[in-house]
Amino acid sequence: MSDSTPRPGAGGDLLERDDIPRQVATRLTLQDRIFVNGVRSVGLLVLVIVSSIGIFLGIQAGPTLSHYGWSYFTEYRWLPSQDIVGIAAVVLGTIQVAVIALLFAFPLALLSALFITDWAPGWMRPTLIRLTDLMAAVPGIVFGLWVLVFVQPHATHVAHWLSKTFGWIPLLHVRTDTDYPIWSQAPGYPSYAGSAAMAAIAVAMMIFPMATSVMREVFSEAPVGEKEAAIALGATRWAMVRTVVLPFGKSGVVGGTMLALGRALGETISVVLIISQTFELKPYVLEAGTSTISALIASGFKEASPSQLSALLTAGFVLFCMTLVVNTGAAMVVARARGNEVTEL
Repeated sequence: MSDSTPRPGAGGDLLERDDIPRQVATRLTLQDRIFVNGVRSVGLLVLVIVSSIGIFLGIQAGPTLSHYGWSYFTEYRWLPSQDIVGIAAVVLGTIQVAVIALLFAFPLALLSALFITDWAPGWMRPTLIRLTDLMAAVPGIVFGLWVLVFVQPHATHVAHWLSKTFGWIPLLHVRTDTDYPIWSQAPGYPSYAGSAAMAAIAVAMMIFPMATSVMREVFSEAPVGEKEAAIALGATRWAMVRTVVLPFGKSGVVGGTMLALGRALGETISVVLIISQTFELKPYVLEAGTSTISALIASGFKEASPSQLSALLTAGFVLFCMTLVVNTGAAMVVARARGNEVTEL
């Protein structure tokens, strides 16, 4: 009789031995170990690089912060030759350009992603995806030149109409006589060209493909069974999108939007090409004259003295912290949305 054959009276002991859970030992192959260790090393390397950048900027910002104190954050003028330095104006300009660009890009990205996933014919969908991905590879200077040469001459007329019609709104007000017969020659006329709104058009074109790609990837993963069930129950395509796709893709909408905002905050070359750089605290986004942190650093870094360089690096540290906060907030919101992804069916 073999050891595996249960002996009379020993059935209970054999049953107890069978109930004992087995220890599952996983052995990673050489390829698996290389992949796991490689991914772990890359993740740690990225963490080290980002931390090093933050530490470097923080150390370089020490002399400026110790010299100017809190006035560095409240002063809006940038006059290093007179020992007057502050970033209040450029921080406001950075936020204005980024938020306006997001207002332009968000509806375009959302509608484009929905059209590609749920409305575009099958033969057209691959082409639209390639074109969107191709837009993400276009350098920022191309969009800047396009807005500067082609869009801005026409957009100034739209800006004049907005300021004339909705000038009672502080953001759309322009400090000039909008009813002057030849409005571009009005006394004290501040040109509409070179404003935060004009720079935001170029930035919006840069962040649009990024946001569209993220939203499209999430929308394409919506459960097919629930989409077909909604159509079978008599729902229109828009009703299906509203009740199935959008609730499921909430994390993609938030993630793509916040990722685009982080990109917009640091955009440099296209903003430098378009804006008329001034250092002034003003909420008038249609009026010429603004500046951003990245544009300030790009325009003043080459000829900066040691003290000016420290002030510019301090501004870079502030931009680094702003971007880090936005991306961290986006990750938290996306993680929470993924845990609550439900549809309304």
